[in-house]
Amino acid sequence: MMKHVEHFHGSDLEKIEQIYHIKKEDITSFSANVNPLGVSKKLRQTLSDNIDVITSYPDREYTSLRKEIGKYVKANYENIIVGNGSTELISLLIQIKHPKNALLIGPTYSEYERELNLAGCHISNFTLKEDVNFDIDIDSLKKTIINSIDFLILCNPNNPTSSAIRHDKMRQILDFCRDNNIFVMVDETYVEFANDMEHITLVPLTKEYKNCIVLRGISKFFASPGLRLGYAICSDTAFLDEINQRKNPWTINSLASVAGEIMFQDEEYINSTKTYINSERETFCKILSECKNVKFYTPVANFILVQILKPGITSKDIFERAIKKGLMIRDCSSFQELGDKYIRFCFMSREKNDELLEVLLEVLK
Repeated sequence: MMKHVEHFHGSDLEKIEQIYHIKKEDITSFSANVNPLGVSKKLRQTLSDNIDVITSYPDREYTSLRKEIGKYVKANYENIIVGNGSTELISLLIQIKHPKNALLIGPTYSEYERELNLAGCHISNFTLKEDVNFDIDIDSLKKTIINSIDFLILCNPNNPTSSAIRHDKMRQILDFCRDNNIFVMVDETYVEFANDMEHITLVPLTKEYKNCIVLRGISKFFASPGLRLGYAICSDTAFLDEINQRKNPWTINSLASVAGEIMFQDEEYINSTKTYINSERETFCKILSECKNVKFYTPVANFILVQILKPGITSKDIFERAIKKGLMIRDCSSFQELGDKYIRFCFMSREKNDELLEVLLEVLK
């Protein structure tokens, strides 16, 4: 029996290599949730043609980059701030707001809890219910929020459930939080993969609500985690000024800045990604709907959460069966709200998706 180490993440390929004796180059990570189309051809050419930009400092204000982001998200560039990945912005945001009592809606991304703990913040949790497919109950949420909460974090679409809060419910949350002096941070890392993105993204609502900030990055949709480029949109310009004053200068390198200016204009790549992910999402849902031993939750993002219904089979069993084939899925037992009957995986190439489906159907038939 192969030794299993708990809680592998999408970037843990070196650990996988050591434990399972599989070269990391031979592992397909269905856990990292990165666009399977890879870096766009346009971006590859741009970086090659602009290598000389590393000989000079980037613009301290990143004005050109922010303007391109503004066009892409349809927001005023003066309401946009950039950082070394969304992780830097999350950290800065929490440091400056310095919340006393934050509310996390789980299961969700673990980095939020880590940053809040570092800030000495008390954390409360609101658990999404499986019996309503992890949809958010606004009335129950309001009752939880009213209990001395001053900071709310939403991952939308949410990781790992791939569920989303749309504008009608988001307005209710924002109105309630504004009335109760609660700041809302919304992480939209996966929103660009959504079919109905225009009904999910909070960016248009930032014009009306100063009590919120939207964070995004290029790691997942644009398949560029190594460039470390994140950005945020907020209409509270005084707050953005405070972040800028606190953050180190030039945290985005010259190549990442140039790459950002190009990738947000690459409509062919953007549209191809959306078309491909939608097709694979539909294919997975159709095939899994015919398997009686699983329950899946209709995905909004580029990944899907699956509950194992077959007795005697756990997420660990499926993880190990898949990794032997060089396919790395996410064992969701690390999410305390889920346990050992849930797995998550993203959509990769058609060939690799077929390989994973073969493993899943073989175990769960």
